[in-house]
Amino acid sequence: MTPFITRAIGALGILTCSTIAAQAQDCAERGALDLQYCDANGDLVADTPTDPAELSDPDTLVFAYTPVEDPAVYADIWEPFIEHLADVTGKDVQFFAVQSNSAEVEAMRSGRLHVAGFSTGPTPFAVNLAGAVPFAIMGAEDGQFGYKLQVFTQADSDIKDVSDLAGKRVAHTSPTSNSGNQAPRALFPGLGVEPDKDYEVVYSGSHDQSMLGVVAGDYDAAPVASEVVERMAERGLYDPADVRMIWESDPFPTTSFTMAHNLDPALAEKVKEAFFSFDFAGTALGEEFDGVSKFVPITYKDQWAVIRQIQASNGVEYTPQGLAGN
Repeated sequence: MTPFITRAIGALGILTCSTIAAQAQDCAERGALDLQYCDANGDLVADTPTDPAELSDPDTLVFAYTPVEDPAVYADIWEPFIEHLADVTGKDVQFFAVQSNSAEVEAMRSGRLHVAGFSTGPTPFAVNLAGAVPFAIMGAEDGQFGYKLQVFTQADSDIKDVSDLAGKRVAHTSPTSNSGNQAPRALFPGLGVEPDKDYEVVYSGSHDQSMLGVVAGDYDAAPVASEVVERMAERGLYDPADVRMIWESDPFPTTSFTMAHNLDPALAEKVKEAFFSFDFAGTALGEEFDGVSKFVPITYKDQWAVIRQIQASNGVEYTPQGLAGN
């Protein structure tokens, strides 16, 4: 067994070699999913268990939001939604402040996390390693959604376009991040530079740290997610006059909101109802995510196709080692 599975066993004792082996024998279709999941209908996400004994109907729902910025800040921002989720489902709801993408994926895999927002790049890992089922995304009133990969440098830098990154020190966020690492590795060679070959890659840990590092001069440039740096500017965390954008991509899907594949179907429907009935207007969540007014239904198979293509071009494998960036 991998260390990933071993830690999950130690946490809750819910996985055993024999059960995983039995599931592997009983499952004819699973695609890229881990051995403990099946995908009989071909939608690329784990099927809901058919055995009622394997369904989860917890008294307390645990909710987490992707660890792109300060978790303490987001605990307060998500409070109105958490209250709404509790009202609709009839469950207590607890906000779980995760410190890394790996920790968030492992928490859902081990059964400690039931509903979660996963960043764009880590979403396929959550789907394939943890049985996460994406069903919603933040969007505008007309149903549009997405963010862009943007590349920033200092305002007075001699870097004018992506090809000028050659020989520079560039902050990527983390190995699994889409805009912070995977998309640059897939797209930048066509723009004249190959990460790690033509410029030095330094992992900052998060989009906000990448941006602040550019402002401070710790990095010559950084690829970051537009939605994150826009929120940072709105909170006064940096002065937009200190930086300059040299390139941006076409839109990518934003954070996927998912639920554990084994939630009791009745509870799963209540969770969806809570998301799609939530009113952003006048809430801290609505103020934080400018231009967002509702949760929009999505599927992993359709909306994450471009992300899977980018990751495939980078040779990404949906394994614990791939998640850790090894």
